[in-house]
Amino acid sequence: MTAERFEQLVVDELDALPDDMVDGLENVVFVVEDRPEDGSLDLLGVYDGVAVTERGQYGFGEMPDRIVIFREPLLAICDDEETLRDEVHVTLVHEIAHFYGIDDDRLHELGWA
Repeated sequence: MTAERFEQLVVDELDALPDDMVDGLENVVFVVEDRPEDGSLDLLGVYDGVAVTERGQYGFGEMPDRIVIFREPLLAICDDEETLRDEVHVTLVHEIAHFYGIDDDRLHELGWA
């Protein structure tokens, strides 16, 4: 799958998420990168920012938080486009949950880790 097609798939899955999940996202950008900085294929996505539950003074001029989706690791674990869509969806939900302050333990309990 081309990088452009993968990015469109991520946008489509983001658009398919419930409004109440994405409406509260403030100052967050979604980025697709090939791999994590260490070059591994172990990480599917990452939330880079300060969770809403941990913010003190947060206002005008702050750099946006980032949710990064890693293309190559996701492609490596998926055999077809349907599976890829499912994994991108789960990864988006997982990383958005971190924005809202939900940790990995709770995500695991909820079935999103």
